[in-house]
Amino acid sequence: MPKHKSLKRFLILRYKYISQKNYVYVLCIIVGLMVGLASVALKNITFAIQQALQHGIIFSENQLYFILPFIGLLLVYLFRKYFVRNELVPSVPPFLKRAIPSLLYSLLRQKGLLSYKLIYHPLILAPLTVGFGGSVGLLGPAITSGSALSSNLSRLLHVDRKTRTLLIACATAGAMASMFKSPIAGIVFAIEVFSLDLTFVSLLPLLIASICSILTSYFFLGDEVLFNFVVSDNFTISDTPFYIILGIGTGIASLYFTKIYFAIYAFFDRFKTRFVKLLVGGLAIGIMLYFIPPLYGEGLSFTRDLFSGNYLNALGSNPFDKYLDNIWVVIVLLLGFTVFKVVAMTTTFAAGGVGGVIVPTMVMGSALGNVIAKILNNVGLGFQVSEANFTLVGMAGLIAGVIHAPLTAIFLIAEITGGYALFLPLMITVAISYMITKNYMEHTIYTRELAERGDLLTHDRDKNVLTLMRLESVIEKNFISLHPKMTFGEMLHEGVSKSTRNLFPVTNADNEFLGIILLDDIRELLFDQKLYDTTFVEDYLHNPPNIIIFEEDTMQTVMDKFQSSGAWNLPVLKDGTYYGFVSKSKLLTAYRRQLINFNK
Repeated sequence: MPKHKSLKRFLILRYKYISQKNYVYVLCIIVGLMVGLASVALKNITFAIQQALQHGIIFSENQLYFILPFIGLLLVYLFRKYFVRNELVPSVPPFLKRAIPSLLYSLLRQKGLLSYKLIYHPLILAPLTVGFGGSVGLLGPAITSGSALSSNLSRLLHVDRKTRTLLIACATAGAMASMFKSPIAGIVFAIEVFSLDLTFVSLLPLLIASICSILTSYFFLGDEVLFNFVVSDNFTISDTPFYIILGIGTGIASLYFTKIYFAIYAFFDRFKTRFVKLLVGGLAIGIMLYFIPPLYGEGLSFTRDLFSGNYLNALGSNPFDKYLDNIWVVIVLLLGFTVFKVVAMTTTFAAGGVGGVIVPTMVMGSALGNVIAKILNNVGLGFQVSEANFTLVGMAGLIAGVIHAPLTAIFLIAEITGGYALFLPLMITVAISYMITKNYMEHTIYTRELAERGDLLTHDRDKNVLTLMRLESVIEKNFISLHPKMTFGEMLHEGVSKSTRNLFPVTNADNEFLGIILLDDIRELLFDQKLYDTTFVEDYLHNPPNIIIFEEDTMQTVMDKFQSSGAWNLPVLKDGTYYGFVSKSKLLTAYRRQLINFNK
């Protein structure tokens, strides 16, 4: 129970007069309001920095904007060095210290308990990154801050792990609803990303939090949508092949996006210090901005210009201005933006910046959709498609492919633009893009590292239960080891007579595993005294049906090995030496216990 008397009194009254269901609803309202306020604060701080840089200093007047992202990254580096003494999530591996992956890991391995510092650090670091022109978005930091608020609120009020997970999902839904004014997309995003069961029990709290969060956003920021988009060219059945082409294009681009994302991180991992990463990343971003100015910042103004057909303003002033009367030069430049947007985004992250992935993905998708439309309209085959519609639908196609969240992509783009008239082409493009990327890449930039470690929750309940289990907890070590040169008599005296098990591992002097002997293998020979001094352990040992490798095998793999081998016990090797056994009976008992806890 809490130490503070007022809080203790509140919790006692709550248990007496408020049901668990209604209590959760009240918490969802609080979470929604807090996340809405955090998102509004994040937007306003970032906007204030951007306005100060654009109108209050000399950089923008002299076209020296391309050095601003480096300054922002330097400020982030200095803040971390002098104000963040400890890592925010110390037990999470470095490659998981990104918004969504770290949350997924925390929910699985840390019971959703997040540091209180994660509440305000994103509100400082993300505006410094994005406000100074870092090519990333704000949704990730908003989710991190909101989730930390939910986690610490649940810890303060002593709620259970399952409710804490639900509240963090509510914070995620509320963050997206507030940032983009898209309540339905927020709910769907939380369900798709956090693998929640789509039931009334989880849906209503998500809906409550999403509504409260978006109302907070409307109260402080008004009712303006992210993009003012009006469908002027309605979809016709003859447009279907072109949206199929767009779906294929966004699917291929999604594969490129994911591969480049991890390749750039792998490149920066070669540098041992954050400062070196900052210098290399800052220089790379500056060079990209000099040749492709629209890469500066989130890129939302770039997409707005494409919607209005003002591609010259979208491209900005660049070294190729005198060639922009040629539409193919424009197409090449827009394609260059598409190619380098993910490079600029990931470089910003790898150099130490803080931000999100969704907005850069949207902006990149808008450029790709516009490029495909321009190619179709100018290739000389008499085709004519709506560039604005393709710009819109391209955003959804890339989001679906990159984060494997097709429903989120459809509802997000439809809500932030009011483009519900294009629901059918959105569905066509999104479905094709998702199928292509899902076929070639099982996991996303959010989940790949988690899946490789066996730390990923999915919509498969059986796999989730196995993922929550730890191999160490089912390993039994009360087996007597035998040595290959022991005589049969020594084996009976020192092994069989003293053991409560019917299985014996055979190891050498270095504890290397050589094989096993089953009591059934020698049962008929137990009373044949002629064999006691003339035969040895090595004469009776044999290989087990399979072997479990402690460092490599997940619980799913262990279960599969028992399934395929039909064995009741399998040996475990750790660091190349014998470590113990896993029995099928103990494994199934632990599985049943975990399943009961999971469903509570």
